[in-house]
Amino acid sequence: MRPIPRIVVAGTHSGCGKTTLASGLMAALTARGLAVQPFKVGPDFIDPTHHTAICDRASRNLDPFMMGETGVRETFFRASAGADIAVIEGVMGLYDGVDGTDAASTAHVAKILDAPVLLVVDAKGASRSVHATVRGYAGFDPEVRVAGVVFNRVGSPRHRALIEATQSLPAYGWVPRQDDLVVTSRHLGLAMAAETGAMAGFGPVVEASCDLAGILDLARTAPPRPAPVNIPDRPEAEARVGVANDAAFCFYYQDNLDRLARAGAHLVFFSPMTDRLPEVDAIYLGGGYPELHAAALASSRCREDIRRAVDDGVPVYAECGGLAYLTEQLVTGDGEYAMVGVLPATAAMTNRIQGLGYVEARVIGGAPVLAPGSTVRGHEFHYSRLDCAPDARFALELLRGRGIAGGRDGLVVQDTVGQYTHAYFTEGFAGRLVRAAGAYRRA
Repeated sequence: MRPIPRIVVAGTHSGCGKTTLASGLMAALTARGLAVQPFKVGPDFIDPTHHTAICDRASRNLDPFMMGETGVRETFFRASAGADIAVIEGVMGLYDGVDGTDAASTAHVAKILDAPVLLVVDAKGASRSVHATVRGYAGFDPEVRVAGVVFNRVGSPRHRALIEATQSLPAYGWVPRQDDLVVTSRHLGLAMAAETGAMAGFGPVVEASCDLAGILDLARTAPPRPAPVNIPDRPEAEARVGVANDAAFCFYYQDNLDRLARAGAHLVFFSPMTDRLPEVDAIYLGGGYPELHAAALASSRCREDIRRAVDDGVPVYAECGGLAYLTEQLVTGDGEYAMVGVLPATAAMTNRIQGLGYVEARVIGGAPVLAPGSTVRGHEFHYSRLDCAPDARFALELLRGRGIAGGRDGLVVQDTVGQYTHAYFTEGFAGRLVRAAGAYRRA
């Protein structure tokens, strides 16, 4: 089989510039007419929106904790079909994994895919000392091929010369400080791609300061890997699944949407802020920023439509922001806003992170989309908390993570479940949601 040229853009630590450099590399290669398939290591929702906008190909998450090593390979090969090169943006520092281990780190993904690593090093405030950092990273794990370096925030030609005097690994870029290019951020991270096109602005910077031909040659050194078993084409649609998709609900793993489609779902995208609920057989409410759009959500008639749909037996699956939307009330710094009102709880925004990290849970029942006894893996990241009614019922018992309260997540009412966990769907999970939708449709 044809080897897929691939490169992992990793960093020494968060904040070293790997996101802007990876996005700039994607933009520069796309501007040259190449089909660039973007990926993001880890459970991040925001960086992939920038990748997708830049490359005009859906960016995918590669996360061994949530997907397993086989899942990483399957997603990589399926998404990379027809691409000239795959650019994989790392997460945190190169070797930062789960619980201080290698698991689910950027290095772990590089080893799974046998991909060369381009290390981004922040050179501000140092010269010769950066080589101690580079050598440490290059020699830390002999199974990880750190093949080159991009030095970021180089202050001047003199600064570059001081670094070049004793460099060890090949340097593929010398990126100057860019004080005029800024990507705004908020409590959950960078602004979404729909709100700013600043990431694409790093394309000309990378074009001017990096050796693109050399990076392409480096990506082509990645050896062939055996492709996983082919995944069958999507069947005829068996049910219509409404997916909330707007500025308030925008956190979705592309693989989750693909798995729903392969399970027989016709996905119908709508905005709870501006649309009426379309004719659907199930509803999927992802995470996002309902707290920033609480007034619009409270005044929209879609809120009443969803409440009536729940009463009618439509299966509803919601995560994080979607969970908050289904409660009785959302309390923000601006006031108190009535939400859908089907889950017996009040959601309140706080000034501190309430849950952050990987989640593993056992299903203890109560919702048609969750198979009792099965395991759910995902991620949580939220600044809100829930005050639940004393008789609230939960579907998930957490093995790791914080969830809603007392080691529980997945608040259940009728055929509706709302959880803080952003789950990575298995084929079985997606199939159960589509079957629940089909059962409602037939009824």
